[in-house]
Amino acid sequence: MRTVTPKSFPPDPELRNPQQLGAAIRAARTQAGLTLADAALTLGVAKQTLSDLERGKSTVGLGMALQIASGLGVALFMTPASKREQSKMKLAELK
Repeated sequence: MRTVTPKSFPPDPELRNPQQLGAAIRAARTQAGLTLADAALTLGVAKQTLSDLERGKSTVGLGMALQIASGLGVALFMTPASKREQSKMKLAELK
């Protein structure tokens, strides 16, 4: 059995690129103690798809990325640019 080393979530909650989403997905998976293969099987996706998403490849479709994020308990929020800093401060209070 492979040992899974938990990774930390990105410190900044603002999502700007596929690499940041990938880092959050990897953190959720590893903190749940799931290997890549086990998580892919549980989520019903190809191991390669999950790997590509975690590595920030932009080839994974948005729908699939959202499905995987939801399945691993990663919540994504939307906020207008004019409220970005206020939203980030409120999220920081929850830590």
